[in-house]
Amino acid sequence: MSTETTTIPAEVAAHVLSHFGRGGYPAGDWSESLITLIDRADMINRAKLLATFPDYGRAVLLAKYDEEGIATLQRIAQGETVAVDSNPNVPW
Repeated sequence: MSTETTTIPAEVAAHVLSHFGRGGYPAGDWSESLITLIDRADMINRAKLLATFPDYGRAVLLAKYDEEGIATLQRIAQGETVAVDSNPNVPW
């Protein structure tokens, strides 16, 4: 189990929530393209994107694979500070 955490800013949480149609607000073109790339990437390219953009990467993984991920992102978007494990047990 990892003790590392990734901080997801409220703005990033809101962008990812919007991408998945669960609230938030839309990102700009570049950030929305990044979210889409992370969402659609294969295992190898997703790992590369997560290494470079850990906040967006972790937020997308939460939304897609964590059963409490959307609720966690909603709390973050509302300004709560939430520690998020940076090495989740999710399918790559």
